[in-house]
Amino acid sequence: MKENGLIEFRWHGRGGQGAKTACLLLADAAFCSGKYVQGFPEYGPERMGAPITAYNRISDVRCSVHCNIENPDYVVVVDETLLDSVDVTHGLSPEGAVIVNTAHSPAQIREKLRGWQGRVCTIDARRISEETLGKNFPNTPMLAAAVKVSGVLEEAKFKKDMEDSFHHKFATKPQVVAGNMAALVQAWEEVQAG
Repeated sequence: MKENGLIEFRWHGRGGQGAKTACLLLADAAFCSGKYVQGFPEYGPERMGAPITAYNRISDVRCSVHCNIENPDYVVVVDETLLDSVDVTHGLSPEGAVIVNTAHSPAQIREKLRGWQGRVCTIDARRISEETLGKNFPNTPMLAAAVKVSGVLEEAKFKKDMEDSFHHKFATKPQVVAGNMAALVQAWEEVQAG
């Protein structure tokens, strides 16, 4: 963790997978916990399926830095196929962790991380979202895994704030609220560290 409790996240995903949405949800949850936050995507000519990057800064005090994050504390990889083409651990703090959406174990994923020696965490967000939501929406399970691995937010408050957020966002679709909460809880339980 950096000075003033600053924690930085970098998200890697593909357009349409919800990495930007998860990034913004993390910012909302941290704000509800009284933190200062930034949550923003890196935009370019991306289209559905193209690699995208998003960022979070969460701090105990106002942060005046407004640029992309080159040295994150945590990296969240929403699509494991990116490991073959993007150096997701570039600049990652050795005290931090990389969190990958995959059915593989942390030891199996470590082999794809170009010599990364820090913590590797995995979560099968695709399976969880298909079981709880009926479709591949990996962003909610990845959000839960990122919060648990980083410890950036207190568990009970995070879950309550997310439930409130889902109720607001999906006011006319209670089944979507229930599915997202089930995905969040299941991911919290199943994230593996290696």
